Amino acid sequence: MGQEISLTGITTTGTPHLGNYVGAIRPAIEASRSPNTRTFYFLADYHSLIKCHDPERVNQSSMEVAAAWIALGLDTDNAIFYRQSDIPEIPELTWILTCVTAKGLMNRAHAYKAAVAENETTGANDPDKAITMGLFSYPVLMAADILMFKATQVPVGRDQVQHLEMARDIAARFNHHFGELFVLPEAVVDENTAVLAGLDGRKMSKSYNNTIPLFAPEKKLRKLIMKIKTDASPPEAPKDPATSALFEIYRAFAQPDEIEAMRRRYAEGIAWGEMKQTLFETINAILAEPRRRYAELTEAPDYVESVLCNGAERARAISAPFLKQIRRAVGIRPIGG
Repeated sequence: MGQEISLTGITTTGTPHLGNYVGAIRPAIEASRSPNTRTFYFLADYHSLIKCHDPERVNQSSMEVAAAWIALGLDTDNAIFYRQSDIPEIPELTWILTCVTAKGLMNRAHAYKAAVAENETTGANDPDKAITMGLFSYPVLMAADILMFKATQVPVGRDQVQHLEMARDIAARFNHHFGELFVLPEAVVDENTAVLAGLDGRKMSKSYNNTIPLFAPEKKLRKLIMKIKTDASPPEAPKDPATSALFEIYRAFAQPDEIEAMRRRYAEGIAWGEMKQTLFETINAILAEPRRRYAELTEAPDYVESVLCNGAERARAISAPFLKQIRRAVGIRPIGG
């Protein structure tokens, strides 16, 4: 069996937060150092255009996301780290795949069905009101991202598994018509990946506006942690770690022996203020150096740009010759060739 190829896209629509770090960035950065897997990481800036029509926000987010991944230790010598829009073969492949993708398959996509359902709930005359072709065709662009680099593994959350299955369907249909060019990717869902609670106890998410930015300054980080919702139990009362957002976040950052010690403190009774201070100190110790590095990188956009351009050059060394093969397969080649 050949080397595994893993590919991960990062949408450029917002500032990374603690939940992103624990759920996606940290495991991906660990994987980027693996000698046994070829890893691709890309800024999904074309994908971001589906939801965000603010040019400055898209550009600023690209900078913030790239700087965050580099500051946190992404191995850009081993992994290939690039910006989606720097690979012109991606949109070309998207069109070719669109021409073999059944509309009925796209009709079943969760995001599209949810948008239609929302229109129907609000009594819109047109079930497709305000739904763009970007939203509708999103799974085809995602398939192109994956198939272009022959990814064998794609780490995803449960909500993205359907899109991976669609990418497999599209690849299989293409291969049936034009020959076995594409590898059928496998979704990798890590059930152990932590999903952090936010300030209000719900899942940490930009859509709930309850996030803690990954590189918030020290004072702001402490202030936000102090705002995390807790119950009204007195300091001396035993507390249940299973229902505590503070403990859940602590567990994602602390060492195993620290977690067990904290579990005992909960059973004995711990003041919420003390727990919040401990949580702040634990997170701050881990993020202090990456925060300093991130600040340096955001002041050096030329360096970040050079890292992305270097990654794009390496990616295109793969995508350009592969697209030539794909074009020949579908008949787009010199006359008589």
